[in-house]
Amino acid sequence: MTNENTGNFTRIPARINIKKTYELYSPVLEEIMSKIKNRLIENLKLSSQPTYKARIKSFGSYYKKLLRQHPQEAAESNNLVCLTDMMGIRIICTFLEDIQIVLEQIKTLFDVFEIEVKGAEQSFKEFGYESVHVLVKIPESCMPETLPDSIVLPKELVCEIQIRTILQDAWAEVEHELIYKTEFTPFDMPLRRKLASMNASLSLADIIFQEIRDYQKNLQCEMSMRRRSFYEMADDLTIEHSAVKANETIERLNPYIQGTIDELLLQAIKAHNAGDMDKAILIYTKIIESKPSPNDIVLSVIHKHRGMAFFSKNDYDNALADFKQSFELDKKSFRSVYYEGIVYSIRKEFEKAVECFTASLEINEYQSHTFYRRALAYFELKRYEDSMNDVVAAQRLGLEEPGLENLHGKLLEKFDMKM
Repeated sequence: MTNENTGNFTRIPARINIKKTYELYSPVLEEIMSKIKNRLIENLKLSSQPTYKARIKSFGSYYKKLLRQHPQEAAESNNLVCLTDMMGIRIICTFLEDIQIVLEQIKTLFDVFEIEVKGAEQSFKEFGYESVHVLVKIPESCMPETLPDSIVLPKELVCEIQIRTILQDAWAEVEHELIYKTEFTPFDMPLRRKLASMNASLSLADIIFQEIRDYQKNLQCEMSMRRRSFYEMADDLTIEHSAVKANETIERLNPYIQGTIDELLLQAIKAHNAGDMDKAILIYTKIIESKPSPNDIVLSVIHKHRGMAFFSKNDYDNALADFKQSFELDKKSFRSVYYEGIVYSIRKEFEKAVECFTASLEINEYQSHTFYRRALAYFELKRYEDSMNDVVAAQRLGLEEPGLENLHGKLLEKFDMKM
C-alpha cells in the first residue's frame, strides 16, 4: 500500500523544484524576448506608430497551466517544460487595417509556426474579443550569445506575438480581470447581456474608426489628384497660353442629392477629378447652401474647391469670387489667396497677382510654387531683380520645374543685356 501511494506521489509535479527551474531560465527568456521586441520595433512600419508590451509568463500562471496541460512531463523533467506563451509580446495598433499589415510584416521577419485568430468563432452574443496570435521561431540573432551550462533551451521554444487594436486590448485587459483571472463565468442573464453589449460597442467603435480612416485616405487621395490637375492646367495657361480643352460630359447628377456633408464632398471631388465640373459645382453649391457648420473654415474649403471647378471651366469671374470668399472665411488659407493670384496672372493683372502671391507667402513662406508664380508675374512687370530673387528661393526649396529653368535663362539674358 505504501509503495502504491509512493508511486502515485512521484507523478505529482513538485512545485518547489519547478519554481527553481523556472527562475533559472527567466533571465534568459527575458533577454530573448527583449531582442525579439527590439527587432519588431526597428522593422515594423505603420503610418501610426503602435504600442508594444512584453512579458514573461508569471510563475503562478505558468504552474497552473503546466498542471492542466503537461503534468506528467513536469513531474519527470529536470529542464524547463516549454509552453507556447512563455514569452508574450503584444503589438497594439490604432486601426483594424493595421493588424493585417503587421501580420504580413511579421511573416517576413520570422519563421511562423502558427497563426490563430482568437474569438473569431464566437457569436455576437458572446463576450470574447478577437485578437491575432502568432507563434514564431526564435531566430539565431535573438538567442543569447552565451548560456550557463545548467541551461538547455528547448528546441520547441517559441514566442507568442499578439496583434490587437487599442480597443481590443482595453477589452482584453478588463476581461482578464473580471473573467479569466477569477475563473468567473456569469450566469445572470442581465449581466451577460451587459458584457455582450460592451463587446459589441467596442467592436462597432473599431469598425467606425476604420471607416473614418478609409474615408480620410480616400478624400486625401482625391484632393491630391484634384490639386495636381489644377496646377497642371494653370501651368498650361500661364506658360503656353493655350486654351483649355472642354471637359467631357459625364452622367448628370440626380437633382435629389442625398448624404452627409462628408459624403457629398467626396462625391463632388470625385466628379471634379473625373472632369464633370457641372456635377462638381452643383454638389459644392448644395453644400454651401446647406450652411454645413458655424465654423467658417468648412465653408472656406468648399468655396476653394468650387473655385477650382469654375477655373477648370474657364469661368474666371466665378472662380475668383470663390477664392476671395474662401480667403475671407479663413485668413490662414494661403492656398486660397494663392489661387486668386493664379487667376489674376491668367487675366494678365500682374500687380494684383503679385499682391496675392505675397499675401500667401506671408502666411506660409515655404511654398516653392508660389515663389515661382510670383517670379513670373515680376518678369511680366519687368521687375527682373525681384523675379530672380524668387527664382532662387524656389530653387532653394527644391522646385524642379522646366518653366522655372526657362525663366532663369531669360532673366540671365536680361542681366547680360544690362551689362
